[in-house]
Parts: sequence; structure tokens; C-alpha cells
Amino acid sequence: MFEQIHEQTLLLLPFGDIVHYLSGYTVILAAFAVMFLLLALVSLPERPIDIVFGTDGYYIKEIPVDIMKFQRFMALACGISTIGAITTGDIFNFTLFAIFIGILNIGIVAAVENKHVLDAAFSYGLVVMMATIPLFAGAATIIATCGTLSIGELVDTDATPLIAKLLILIGVFGEGMAPFYIGKTEITRAPGAPYILMIHVSSLLLFLRTIEIFLTV
Repeated sequence: MFEQIHEQTLLLLPFGDIVHYLSGYTVILAAFAVMFLLLALVSLPERPIDIVFGTDGYYIKEIPVDIMKFQRFMALACGISTIGAITTGDIFNFTLFAIFIGILNIGIVAAVENKHVLDAAFSYGLVVMMATIPLFAGAATIIATCGTLSIGELVDTDATPLIAKLLILIGVFGEGMAPFYIGKTEITRAPGAPYILMIHVSSLLLFLRTIEIFLTV
């Protein structure tokens, strides 16, 4: 059945009725996720520099070790969840990984001791929680209509409701909205690069994977 998904399916990993797969498209997405995962694993965090306004003075901030370890753990977990969302062949698992990505994006900046950053993360968190509703509603609509959540089976049925796709798309926008969250730029300027980069990378790859799924089913 997966031969119908892509002309060149590179890898199939069946686990019961759930089949994880890699195509030429998703292997590129997975490679980017792995690259940034390794970057977060081996890199040390930045040392932010504050300039004293009106003078030539500046001072360098040191990120405490406990915050660094927490951000690194969250970034690694976010990278793993992103790889899971890219490779899964099951719609329900995809929605779960999308939710994990949203939660872990918040977790990456949750340890930052900055009021503006935490306020932005709180607002983002509210959106993430609300986005779970359309995500699960979309998956529920698909299984109620088609009787399966397997992408391979959905290709064969070719009966995925448009409303289900729209619900999942709305949910993905909520879970991975970091690149579009311009109104709260504090969350993207929080100290802790390269760990903060995982927020943007995971969100972008989640959107690209969503497009691939919609074009498939």
C-alpha cells in the first residue's frame, strides 16, 4: 500500500497496523531534524551581551548550568518528537507528536528567568492547549469516516473528509505557531541559543510534514 504513497519509498518500519516510513521527501526533513538535534546535543549555550544605552559599556550574561541542562533536555526531546512526526504513518500518532512539539517548545523557554519571556510563553501555552481540540477532532473525524488512521490505508480509501484536514491544519497552526508568533517576539529572543532554534526548526518541519500528509491522503 505504501508504494502508492510515494514512487520511491526508502524505508518501511511496520509495528502492527502502524507503519512508519521514509520517502525521499521525509528523509530530507528527518535529516534536518537530526542535524539540529545533534547541534543541541554538542553545543554550549550562547552568552547574551547587554549594551549599556548611551555608553560604550556592556556586560555578558552567564546562563546557569541548571537552566542550560533543562533547555538542552527540552530541545532534545523536541527534536525526537519532530522526527517522530516526520516518520510516523499514523494520523493519531502524528497529532500526538504535534502536541508534544507544542508543549516542548514552551518547555525550552520555561526556565528563563525573564518576566516578558514567561508572559509570552504563557500566552503561547494557552494557544497550544486549545489547539489540541481541533487536532483530536480531526483525527476522530477521519477514523469515524474512514475506519482507519493509517496513512497507507487512507490512500487506498481516498475518502478523507476535507473538514478533518482543516481541523488538523488549525491544530498544527496552534501547536507550531512559533514562526508566526510575531506579536510576542520575546519568546523567540529568549537566551539559550542554539536550544531556542529548535522552536523554529520543529515548527517549520511540522508544517512541511502536514503538507505532505494532506497531499497524500
